[in-house]
Amino acid sequence: MPLPEQRAVVTAQPAISQRIAEFASALNYDAIPARVRECAKFHLLDVAGTALAATHFDFAHRALAGILTVAEGGGSSVIGMPLKLPLRDAVLMNGILAHGLDYDDTHPGAIVHPSASAFPCALGVAEFTGADGRELLTAYALGVEVATRVGAAAKGAMHTMGFHTTGIAGHFGCALAAGKLLGLNAQQLAMAQGLAGSTSAALSEHRADGAWNKRMHPGWAGVGGITAASLARGGFVGTRKIYEGADGLFRSHSGERFAQIDVEAMTRGLGETWLLEEVAVKPFPICHLLHACADSALALRRKHALKPQDIAQVRALLHPETFHYVAEPAEMRRRPTSDYMAKFSVQYVVAACLVRGRFGFAELEPDALNDPGILALAQRVRHDADPESQFPKYFSGGVVVTTRDGRELVHMEKINRGAGERALTGEEIAAKFMDNAGLVLSRDRAERIRDAVLGIERRDAGALARILSTS
Repeated sequence: MPLPEQRAVVTAQPAISQRIAEFASALNYDAIPARVRECAKFHLLDVAGTALAATHFDFAHRALAGILTVAEGGGSSVIGMPLKLPLRDAVLMNGILAHGLDYDDTHPGAIVHPSASAFPCALGVAEFTGADGRELLTAYALGVEVATRVGAAAKGAMHTMGFHTTGIAGHFGCALAAGKLLGLNAQQLAMAQGLAGSTSAALSEHRADGAWNKRMHPGWAGVGGITAASLARGGFVGTRKIYEGADGLFRSHSGERFAQIDVEAMTRGLGETWLLEEVAVKPFPICHLLHACADSALALRRKHALKPQDIAQVRALLHPETFHYVAEPAEMRRRPTSDYMAKFSVQYVVAACLVRGRFGFAELEPDALNDPGILALAQRVRHDADPESQFPKYFSGGVVVTTRDGRELVHMEKINRGAGERALTGEEIAAKFMDNAGLVLSRDRAERIRDAVLGIERRDAGALARILSTS
């Protein structure tokens, strides 16, 4: 007679990776609700626009120079650039473009940027395999859903441990997106997730000096996901309990917060509830945690016709768990030394909004970073806890301005614009795309790309990849 422990193993629920793999294996275009497919297309449009805009900036050209050091041959397209690279190099480059401006979408509760890894990976593998647009959209939606669920289960624990959840979660989403397009069966898709756990790495030390590490995390997730799927297709064995195991993802990346992990969020309602629909599109090219503060500062400036010289002090209200990410150390944040550091500085962002009445790419240029008016006001911005924050479901926040004549002016945003009931409309997302693409393309070409992305189900992946590139 088998021991009780053996019976428990036999009757235990399948590993999370196996349950996800079975869902992924059975998934097809028609199984995705029409409303989810429509939502996915606008997220594709948004991330395509951010990637195109990124080609205008120095970091993109430095990344390409580095990749070309070792890249040879290849037939995979690069967004906004007239060249071909080997598949994984192209995916890395496109991921850097997609996330490099920090203007790509975010799931607030998961604190994950899912499209920046899922789209470059799905686009690259779909072009490589000759997939059609429906297959590309299906793989993308799968990648977004799984990466988002990893973040939702983690409940912010990875961020507090010093990891960048996007870069870690993206490996698993990309392993499934790539595996789906490469024709893996359920068992192979389970193995691919196990292998992806060994390539997933994304540290957040860049917060200390404004370095560019974070920009490469989604692209690297695509590289890792493709590698994991390819190895699994060849029969290389990956571990089963990569998520819930004793040394699995959640135990190793949560520290003392493991008890808070909601492991079952990985599969709860899978295929019925699509977290993709909760992913928020950004209205500002800055860290999503700061959007409520930015909108609050702009609202106060408009309503009260504020001028910098009128302001004695500013309090930016945030959830305390975000302080280390966007507010501390305060003295460093008040005078960012790079555009990337500025994107993660509540002091700088709020000051720039109050001084200039806007926040766009121009507020990240050297003249803005050295603007005496912005820097002087940033010295008067301090951060404090938002007692009514809905973080992490939403990135709530607000601004309290004390004027020199003694008034206290308050504006709060419980739900950050772009999320939940304040989601951007399709028209607003399309307008954002046109603005971004307009940095580097003619209006006619931008409109053709817009129409191609929104009509993805009628195209093959290769045609979409070609129109996104300039080849």
